[in-house]
Amino acid sequence: MTLDRRLNAFRPDLADEALRGQVEAGRFIAGKAARITMPVAALRPVPDSACGIDTELLLGETVRVFERKDGWAWVQADQDRYVGYLPEMQLGDPEEVTHRVCVPRTFLYPEPELRRPPVASLSMASRVRIAGEAETRGTRYVTLADGTALIASHCLPLGENLADDYVTVAARFLETPYLWGGRSGFGIDCSALVQLALMMTGRSAPRDSDMQAAIGTGIAREELRRGDLVFWKGHVGIMEDDKTLLHANGHTMTVARENFEAAVQRIGWLYSLPTGYRRI
Repeated sequence: MTLDRRLNAFRPDLADEALRGQVEAGRFIAGKAARITMPVAALRPVPDSACGIDTELLLGETVRVFERKDGWAWVQADQDRYVGYLPEMQLGDPEEVTHRVCVPRTFLYPEPELRRPPVASLSMASRVRIAGEAETRGTRYVTLADGTALIASHCLPLGENLADDYVTVAARFLETPYLWGGRSGFGIDCSALVQLALMMTGRSAPRDSDMQAAIGTGIAREELRRGDLVFWKGHVGIMEDDKTLLHANGHTMTVARENFEAAVQRIGWLYSLPTGYRRI
């Protein structure tokens, strides 16, 4: 069986120790823990900034680092096991986090004062370590160790879920720009919308649509209801109800609502009919 290079770290010269006996490599290592220190870090299949991205990692997410070379790091994400390259400067030492951002986008301020110019913008699911709290003119903030601040209502303790219904979470990304390989509130693709929405309700899902096509149980088209997933070759959408599809798509270049039957006809004319339907 051929291992998926997206989920398994192996090259002819180097491979994950966990793959010893499954692949041939010059040497095997376990990898060292690190965390993402940038708001959004693009993960690429090769160490070349001109290459298209496979996915993105968010502030505070953790990885295992197998190699650091020429300013690039070869890593595997702990969240969904995705493997790829990112600039070494986007990594820092591991740090215990306490909260996640729970709105699609928010600002990180230099201090607890919304009138100050933000120092960064963070996406939903970014992870931070809260060191304190503050209040300015009635607005509550949480503060990080370096004194920077987030709006308190934009964060949730790590163990708490944003909602029970993942479709409600996905709908909060409406009109977010579509981005191939995007996985944040600044730009997102179809499978990342599914993954992030499920993550914020306490459930996990693999990163890409072909991987997600195996989750849950298969159903018939006429059984579709809210929360079911519809798959095409290379695409996935979420049923908001039995007639409405919610998906990040290259047609509108946004996360959008679309009549399901109209979407089937439009996509079928250009590409193919749905390949499957799943209930989570």
